[in-house]
Amino acid sequence: MSAIDDLTTELARLPGIGRKSAQRLTYHLLKQNADQSRRLAQALVTLVETVKPCTRCFNLTEAALCSLCTDARRDASLVCVVEDAADIAAIERAGEFRGRYHVLGGRLSPLDGVGPDDLTIAALLARVPDDQIVEVIVATNPSLEGEATALYVQRQLAPLGVRVTRIARGLPVGGDLEYADGVTIAQALQARRDM
Repeated sequence: MSAIDDLTTELARLPGIGRKSAQRLTYHLLKQNADQSRRLAQALVTLVETVKPCTRCFNLTEAALCSLCTDARRDASLVCVVEDAADIAAIERAGEFRGRYHVLGGRLSPLDGVGPDDLTIAALLARVPDDQIVEVIVATNPSLEGEATALYVQRQLAPLGVRVTRIARGLPVGGDLEYADGVTIAQALQARRDM
């Protein structure tokens, strides 16, 4: 296999990148200045060698604790549980949450061999008394596995006496009712609030 095929194959493994896009990216890299490609390669090496999970919340960071865990302005008694570190960026973009996070590192999926011991649930349970957490917001994805994970987390937290809430689900802003599926409409009705 040639170097072009090798890079195309590796790029095609990235999410959202098909074989054709990977091939276009490969040829683009070959057309640009060699120094630019070397900087990209070095950035990838640096990323792999320096980024690791935060020792408290499992967010990705270059330090022992991530910037969200060390920010004294954030409410340490409020923790949002997410499946992956990328979910933190999505929540942070909204600009509404001022608590801290806990990254599970995935979701329960028995068919894929992912059980509770494969996630950071035990670390979350240890954080509740250590960090004096009073509320845990479960923000797993609204998939079958995400719902199962949310229920499991809630059951594990119940004996600790901490308040456990779930993010609301429903219609997106700007969405049309006529295009929404029945499950989305049902969830929007269940998560309704006073006006």
